[in-house]
Amino acid sequence: MRHPILISLCIAGAVGVSGCNRNSDADVKRAMKSVNVIDETNLNDIMLTVGDPNEAVAYFAKASQENPDRIDLKRGLAKSLIRAKKPLEGAKVWAEVAASAEGTNDDKVELADAYIRSNEWAKAETTLNTIPPTHETYERYRLEAMVADANKKWKKADSFYETAFGLTTKPAGVLNNWGFSKLTRGDFGGAEKLFTQALSYDSSNFTTKNNLVLARAGQRKYDLPIISMTQEERAQLLYTAALSAIKQGDVTTGKGLLEDAVETSPRYFEQAQRALDALNAQVAKG
Repeated sequence: MRHPILISLCIAGAVGVSGCNRNSDADVKRAMKSVNVIDETNLNDIMLTVGDPNEAVAYFAKASQENPDRIDLKRGLAKSLIRAKKPLEGAKVWAEVAASAEGTNDDKVELADAYIRSNEWAKAETTLNTIPPTHETYERYRLEAMVADANKKWKKADSFYETAFGLTTKPAGVLNNWGFSKLTRGDFGGAEKLFTQALSYDSSNFTTKNNLVLARAGQRKYDLPIISMTQEERAQLLYTAALSAIKQGDVTTGKGLLEDAVETSPRYFEQAQRALDALNAQVAKG
């Protein structure tokens, strides 16, 4: 946001100096440039946080083209591309930033993140391996854990998840990822504990709630856990439990859960009703 009073004072100061200086125009331009830098910084922050991602991409693309030596603008472009769900393009820009003279280890972490978003796991691993072990950040270890998961190196994954957990004040996301890792390994009990722990930090995340139901269903615990949920969420979670039960051969239980999901949903639950109809038709055929 611009500050008219600040701008006026800066201009007035520059003009006052020009009374005893022949280069008055240059002084005014310098003063205005300083004010513009302040305004530009505010605008950059807005674009990176609340601005429309595609507008931010256009803004930073133009700004970085006009100022090719400004690495901060390239970083802004890379971040905006990621926000706009264009990870391949974002990775290219992050690669340029990381390889530049002003590139940092944090830039390499961002590059690895972009590679993962682009499903280029080998490149992500190679990039992370170039970062010295002394660079200990939450984001770095979160990505290390994900790469270890992709390589099915479970002990390393657990170690990295644990380290990442200890490096953040908002661990819900990493606990959910860790729980999903346990879920894919078939460690349903371990997954249940991690999803429950994640919800203790963020009770509103439906993905974690759904994962928790999957972990419990893997142990044939089909009753819903005691967690906060809306009526619509309850219907969705009953549907998840129903499908898991049917998949594991507990058809009668699954049928009952589907009926509960249809009855519980505040609006017509087409998917659950379709599954229930198909199940009833199959039973009728014998």
